Amino acid sequence: MDIREFISGMEIVAPPGLAEDFDTGRIGLIIEGKKDINKVFCALDASPGAIGEAVRQQADMLVVHHTPIFHPVTAVRGPLVSLLRSVLASGMNVFVMHTNFDHAPQGINDSLAELLGLTNPTPMALGLVGDCQLLPDQIGKILHSPLRIWGELHSINRLAIVGGSGFDIGLIQEAERLGADAFLSAEAKHSVIRESPLPLVEATHYALEAPAMRMLSARMGWHYIDDPPKMIASP
Repeated sequence: MDIREFISGMEIVAPPGLAEDFDTGRIGLIIEGKKDINKVFCALDASPGAIGEAVRQQADMLVVHHTPIFHPVTAVRGPLVSLLRSVLASGMNVFVMHTNFDHAPQGINDSLAELLGLTNPTPMALGLVGDCQLLPDQIGKILHSPLRIWGELHSINRLAIVGGSGFDIGLIQEAERLGADAFLSAEAKHSVIRESPLPLVEATHYALEAPAMRMLSARMGWHYIDDPPKMIASP
């Protein structure tokens, strides 16, 4: 497949117009390589492990959610050297779908809702609220993630979800207006915990976003690379 055809297909999956303003210049074809695309790999992050595996498998394209180059580059040194050397030497392309995939149908949040079996979804500015039949410990098992629960939470009828770092007080208040009785996301700040009108269920960033990339890879017939950050939970 010609790379232009591949990009056109990806822009149907996650239209660039759905991206947040801060993603300008940070989505799409971030590293250009081969023009003919046959072997596609997919991962959440363009981590050294994911890039190394994709290069070893002679991938023509690596599709990721998080860009490997977030800040403008004024000097090439440190870890960026290794990343660019490996990718450019192999001729592999790197394509990023970030906030445009957050908002897209069958994207980050729709896939998370499907995984958790949420029904009767109501969209929010980011994420959604849906009917939930799960207990908190069941959510953790499905996500393969430890959970931290902030506030009193005994059962969940309506669950708000935002994949990634979604503990924004405005979103939490919107979820409350939509009938949510708990809010699931990652990376809660102390000030938000104190101010939140809802109990917060905190999972890892990877656990909330990787399912969508895994599901996308399965739909497209790609090869998914599972490369979660290493974590040890200390008692």
